[in-house]
Amino acid sequence: MSASTGRTDTASRIIRATPHTIYRALLDPEAIVRWRPPAGMKAQVYAFDAREGGTFRMSFSYADASHEVRGKTSDDADVFEGRFLELVPDQRVVELIEFESDDPAFAGAMTVTTSLRAVDGGTEVTIRCENVPRGIRPEDHAAGMASTLDNLANFTE
Repeated sequence: MSASTGRTDTASRIIRATPHTIYRALLDPEAIVRWRPPAGMKAQVYAFDAREGGTFRMSFSYADASHEVRGKTSDDADVFEGRFLELVPDQRVVELIEFESDDPAFAGAMTVTTSLRAVDGGTEVTIRCENVPRGIRPEDHAAGMASTLDNLANFTE
């Protein structure tokens, strides 16, 4: 059985920063460890080659052992690899992400597109995840993406 639901999840918010500032934060591994992990998690970057066709490997781990959601790779962590499919300066970053997991519910590649659109007062940032693995509950994904966008706003504003 395929792990993919064919589901697409999206989240969006206005951030009071320029598309250029946000785009730079999307491709800087030192910035990513500060804003990308959802609340209650911390990130570690193992490899990061920010160019079209370039790859990356990182993990998000729970900062506190009393978390509600189990990690995808272990009880306390999500480890994932990815590849940059498209980089359009100040407009869009498209990544293909696969989780390292023994659980077939998290198998398969998920496409994550982060789009930037200049608006009055800042930038509308939209995260679109396609082919979401069935092991990721919609409500958990929505909360995680909203938290990530809040972190990105706090980092760039």
